[in-house]
Amino acid sequence: MPRIPTLEDLGDVSGKRVLVRTDFNVPMEGPDEARNITDDFRIRAALPTINWLTERGATVVCASHLGRPKGAPVVKYSMEPVRRRLAELAPGVELLENLRFNAGEEKNDPDFAAQLVRGIDAYVNDAFGAAHRAHASIVGPPKTLPSAAGRLLQREVEVLGGLRENPERPFVAVLGGAKVSDKLGVIEALLQVVDALVIGGGMCFTFLAAKGYPVGDSICELDHVSTCRKLLEGSKPIHLPEDINGLDASGSYATFGVRLPEGAKGLDIGPGSAAAFSDVIMEARTVFWNGPMGMFEDERFASGTRTVAHAMADTKAFTVVGGGDSAAALAQFGLDDEVDHVSTGGGASLELLELGDLPGLAALRGAPNAR
Repeated sequence: MPRIPTLEDLGDVSGKRVLVRTDFNVPMEGPDEARNITDDFRIRAALPTINWLTERGATVVCASHLGRPKGAPVVKYSMEPVRRRLAELAPGVELLENLRFNAGEEKNDPDFAAQLVRGIDAYVNDAFGAAHRAHASIVGPPKTLPSAAGRLLQREVEVLGGLRENPERPFVAVLGGAKVSDKLGVIEALLQVVDALVIGGGMCFTFLAAKGYPVGDSICELDHVSTCRKLLEGSKPIHLPEDINGLDASGSYATFGVRLPEGAKGLDIGPGSAAAFSDVIMEARTVFWNGPMGMFEDERFASGTRTVAHAMADTKAFTVVGGGDSAAALAQFGLDDEVDHVSTGGGASLELLELGDLPGLAALRGAPNAR
């Protein structure tokens, strides 16, 4: 299999126009006509690639999506606030309008891809968070242009690929989030490579139901109980909560064991579970975390996620956080600089761990300059 070309494989870029697919899907607030960026991390994350190109004489044209405008221009999803911030961080770099203003982007329309590369000499994909989408700007340009992975994409592939292929052991994966159905594929894939799995968040209740415990009114996907039961019967240990924080039938805050009474709703792992999960993390040499342990946006149900986040920060293990809500939780607790790698793509990180490849990576390996 050809390797993924890197920036060095583009050759001399002096005087060339280079299209860089970035992930500038940044959070914003304010009225539609005057929205302000609340976190420019994704813009700053692209600077190593942008600077490498501009320092070597290239003219850089960035392209990104923002939000879900559904194929038509929408004022609130204009790239103008991003363009202003990019001009401050990387003067002289161009930024196209929101790719998803054109329906051809998500439909992977060859005509839109051809429009994007008109007058362009080379292509760089630095949008890991979108690399699992077979969209026009992701898979189209490498068909005709010398192409490469940007520094951010390259690092993501190195780290996450290393988890699949050669992790330092014991390797523990901590998974949370609301629905087990969203992560069955990655759970089955991870069980092939991890030494232990830790399950929290709303998805834990389907596993608890599989063990025969009543879960009250907690989120539970009954059609996946049998699958979870089979996973629990496998050879790899799967750690589940031993206590639960939530609301009782009257709506009052309460801590339960693993048998939730009728009308009760679990919304976070309990203190005993948080301590036990932390012990598993502290004993590991490699830890991957994706998905909060509870509804951390509500301070009443943030303690489980906070405890796990602190364990991730304190352990001497190599720690990887799979983007999405886990990364948001780390930032909320001021710990995002305390782990070894925070992925910029939640869905992309899970898909790469599950499948070992992404449409954007396969496209780069098929580029004219790939070796």
